[in-house]
Amino acid sequence: MAVHRLPAALRAPVEARHWRAFGYVLLSLPLSVLAFVLSVTTLALGAGLLVTFLGIPVLAGGLAVCRGLGAVERARARALLGFDVPEPEPAGAGSGGGAGGRIGGLLKSGVSWRHLLYGIVHLPWAVFAFTVAVTFWAYGWAALTYPLWHWVLPVHAGTDGIQLYGDRTHSVVLDSPAELALTGAVGLALVMVTPWVVRGLTAVDRLLLAGLLGPSRLASRVSELETDRGVVVDAAAADLRRIERDLHDGAQARLVALAMDLGEAREKLADDPQAAAQLVEEAHGEVKTALRELRDLARGIHPAVLTDRGLDAALSAVAAHCAVPVSVEVDLSSRPAAAIEGIAYFTVSELLRNVSRHSGARRAWVDVWRTGDKLLVQVRDDGRGGAEAGAGGGLAGLTERLDAVDGVLAVDSPAGGPTTVTAELPWRA
Repeated sequence: MAVHRLPAALRAPVEARHWRAFGYVLLSLPLSVLAFVLSVTTLALGAGLLVTFLGIPVLAGGLAVCRGLGAVERARARALLGFDVPEPEPAGAGSGGGAGGRIGGLLKSGVSWRHLLYGIVHLPWAVFAFTVAVTFWAYGWAALTYPLWHWVLPVHAGTDGIQLYGDRTHSVVLDSPAELALTGAVGLALVMVTPWVVRGLTAVDRLLLAGLLGPSRLASRVSELETDRGVVVDAAAADLRRIERDLHDGAQARLVALAMDLGEAREKLADDPQAAAQLVEEAHGEVKTALRELRDLARGIHPAVLTDRGLDAALSAVAAHCAVPVSVEVDLSSRPAAAIEGIAYFTVSELLRNVSRHSGARRAWVDVWRTGDKLLVQVRDDGRGGAEAGAGGGLAGLTERLDAVDGVLAVDSPAGGPTTVTAELPWRA
């Protein structure tokens, strides 16, 4: 990250960000005039021709052009403001093919009509923003540089300086050194404040872009749910593969060895009872080991203590297996839904596993509490820090699992520690 010697207020007038935003405001005026003319013409001509049935294709064509201008606006905002507006859902999704289907899709699409509305409402705002931005910019730089060019006025304009007031008896002209200095100071103040005025103006543009040219809330929610469903399916498939691998490499392998040992013991039972007894003893040990692995595997799928006694007892059991001492504090007057409780349990399990393996911590703390309709889970440790929820890591997987139920994972882990990971889950009784 670049280190700036000047504060933001002094850098703002010469930063590229300011000039890009200023260029955005300047370009908005001609583009908004074009969009306004197109939108009003589409409405007026299309509505007037509806009685001849020509109005329907006229309206559809105008809406299609409005959507094209909306794409230009999104690209312009992305390039000049760094504001990325997601592409809205295509027109005619789910409609039949052919020209009729495309026309019907455009007319039934709320996104298309919002693009047309943007063309109408953006013009007055673009005129206001253009006027304000250009006024601040022009007056600011003119006043700031006035001490450098004031000499032009006596030579070419026949006046001693900029006249603030004048009548038949007297006039006020900025021509003395003190007045020149004061004018430059006022200009400097205007130049300093102009970037913040322009940012405020473009903030309104951002709201209009996101509200009228982006996807609808319903479409965004559907897309989010589809993504979350894919995450849940992938996570379930990964869990099944893990269970299959653990069974194959653990309990299944031990049971195969147990069957072989018992078969060998049966063959030796008559000829060498002592060797057969030794084999039976070894098989008994394998049985206990296999049972322990099966219990661990069952606990990893869904621990019985969580179902029977809730998060307090289940998290205490997890903490007991952690490599460092863990303090557990659960402050819940009731239990959330089983699915939320399970996600909270596995979140803490994964975080404590990370503490044991990667943190180098000496202690850890687990806190669980309810705030309104949210279940908060927090795991802290005094380790080396540096944990990130980057792609491909364990924390990224946790983030995806929480997203699937509208949860949030926040990681605070500066280099050198400590690390605090907070999970927010919806409370669903």
